[in-house]
Amino acid sequence: MIDSLLLNLEQHDVLTDEERNILRRIVGRERRFLAGEDLVAEGSRPGYSSLLVDGFAARYKLTAEGMRQITAIHVAGDFVDLHAFLLKTMDHGVVALSPCHVSLCDHSDLKQVTEQHPHLTRMLWLDTLIHGSIHRAWIVAMGRRSKVSHLAHILCELYVRLGVVRRTNGWSFHLPLSQGEMADVLGLSLVHMNRVIQTLRRERLISWSNQTITILDWERLQEVAEFDPTYLSLSVEPR
Repeated sequence: MIDSLLLNLEQHDVLTDEERNILRRIVGRERRFLAGEDLVAEGSRPGYSSLLVDGFAARYKLTAEGMRQITAIHVAGDFVDLHAFLLKTMDHGVVALSPCHVSLCDHSDLKQVTEQHPHLTRMLWLDTLIHGSIHRAWIVAMGRRSKVSHLAHILCELYVRLGVVRRTNGWSFHLPLSQGEMADVLGLSLVHMNRVIQTLRRERLISWSNQTITILDWERLQEVAEFDPTYLSLSVEPR
């Protein structure tokens, strides 16, 4: 049930058998969500953090006019709200973009980990820091790159992150987001979103069919995206 979490964490440093067993013990209760359901609601004060075991989820904010901006996409192996352990009140929502399988970790157990297991604490801290790095990369892409480059960057990032948790198939990966949901990621109208996707297809950088994206030219896609995976901290070293 936590295999994806272990793959995720061990991409950054080695976990001991004791640490793996601790994670298996504290990540227990399960829930399932349908696409469109909130895993965590804005304004709530959850007493647990949610580990995404399977599926895709997104952090989002709504404007006063009801416009939605997706600020992060979560994949298997991600804690979608580990920060709620310390922040307490959620200032944004987390929605299921596909059917999601989630495991819950009580904050009382996380508190015990922080008090008794410093290395595991650092590893979970690193997880939140990497999500912060991803957020910065998204802000740069949204503010300073063309929309074609922005989408290319997100696809490069998702391919690498899904590869870490063994959710890719060669150069292909499953992405069950509609064009409308991708428009909420890039902050575009649906019409403009379609044009951006068509540009990547026309340049033969990707194919996108039946919720499957296949990268046709990885080197050129990285160039268009200006993608440098350093911000994902994909090196195994002492933390």
